[in-house]
Amino acid sequence: MSSAEPRIDFLVGEHARMLSERLQAHRAQLFPPDAKRVLRKFTSGEAADLLGVKDAYLRKLHLDGRGPSPEVRAGGRRYYSPSDLQDLREMLELGTKTPGTYLPGRREGDHLQVITVINFKGGSGKTTTAAHLAQKMALDGYRVLAIDLDPQASLSALHGFQPEFDLLDGGTLYDAIRYDDPLPLGDVIQKTYFTNLNIVPGNLDLMEFEHDTPRALMQRDSNLFFTRVGDALATVEEDYDVVVIDCPPTLGYLTMSALSAATAVLVTAHPQMLDIMSMCQFLLMVSNLLGVVADAGGDMNYDWLRYVVTRYEPGDGPQNQMVGFMRNMFGDHVLNHTVLKSTAISDAGITKQTLYEVEKGQFTRATYERAMESLNAVNSEIEALVQAAWGRTNGA
Repeated sequence: MSSAEPRIDFLVGEHARMLSERLQAHRAQLFPPDAKRVLRKFTSGEAADLLGVKDAYLRKLHLDGRGPSPEVRAGGRRYYSPSDLQDLREMLELGTKTPGTYLPGRREGDHLQVITVINFKGGSGKTTTAAHLAQKMALDGYRVLAIDLDPQASLSALHGFQPEFDLLDGGTLYDAIRYDDPLPLGDVIQKTYFTNLNIVPGNLDLMEFEHDTPRALMQRDSNLFFTRVGDALATVEEDYDVVVIDCPPTLGYLTMSALSAATAVLVTAHPQMLDIMSMCQFLLMVSNLLGVVADAGGDMNYDWLRYVVTRYEPGDGPQNQMVGFMRNMFGDHVLNHTVLKSTAISDAGITKQTLYEVEKGQFTRATYERAMESLNAVNSEIEALVQAAWGRTNGA
C-alpha cells in the first residue's frame, strides 16, 4: 500500500475545511456579514400576476391612496415589497365576494397540508423543486413552513444558512424529534426573508436520528420513531397552511418519519433511463418499508401522490420517450406540467438563489420567461391539489 497519500479521514477532513472556508468567503462576498438578506421588490406587473389582478387596478389603488404605497422609480415604474403584497392580499380579501380569492390558505376544519418531496437519486432536482414550491406558495399568500431534512442542507443554503457556521449549537429538526429531552419545534423555526415563509434548517446533526432510532427500537421505546415528525408538527400546525419537507436522498428513519407525517407526496423524476430504473428500486423499498410502518400503526392515508418530471429537455427524444412511458404507466399521478432544464435556474443557484429571487434582467428575456412559466405551471398544479384536498375547486 502506497504511503504517498495521508490517511483518507485526514485528507477528506482537510478538504472539507478548505471548502467550508472558501464557501464562507463566497457567501461574505455575496452577502456581507452585516447585511441582512432581503428579497427583491416586484414590478407592478409581477405583483399584479401574483395577486391575480390587472396592473391598471393596482395603479388605480395607488392613485386613490388605498393599500401600501409602492416604491416609484425612474419612468414612474412601481415596485412592491413582499410585505406590500401581503398587505394588498389582506385588503383585497376584505372586499371580495369569494372567500380565499386573495388569502387561499386554511379555513376552519381544513387540515394542515404536509408535502414530502422525495427521491433516491441525486440530481433529480428535489431540493430546487421543494424550494420553488415553498417560496411560490408563500408569495401566493399561504403560510408556509419549509423543513430541511437532508443533512447536506441544500435547502438551508438556498435560504441563506451555511450549517457549519450558522448552526453551531444545533437548531435542526433533530432537536425537536430526538428521543432524549426534545425541544419544542417552535424553538428551531427560523424566519426567512420571504414574507409568509419560515424554515427549519438542516445540518449533519440530522444523522443522529438514524443512529439513535435502532437503540430506541431495541429498548422498545414507547415513542415510535415514525410518529415523531408528525407529533412535532402538531405543536405548530395552527401557525401554517402548508409544510414542505425536503427529504434526504436515502430511505432511512428520517424519510420514513417524514412520509408518515405527510398528507401528500411529491416524487421528483429526471426522465433518463438510469434515473427511472433507480426510482423503480426506490419505490419498491418505500412500499416495503411503509408497509411495515402501516402494520405497526402508522397512518398511510394520503390526499395525493404525484410524480413531477424535472430537468426536462423537450427537444431530447429519449427523454420524451421516458415521459411518455411514465404517463402511460402512472396516468394522472404524473403532473401535467414539467420543470424544464434551464440555465436560468442553475445560474441563480450559483448565488444561492431561486428564480423567484433573482432579477430577470440577469438573463435573456426568453430564457427567464420560459423557466418561470414552467415553474409557475408546476406550482399552480400543486396548489390546485392542495385546494382540492381542502374540498375546494377553482379557489371556491
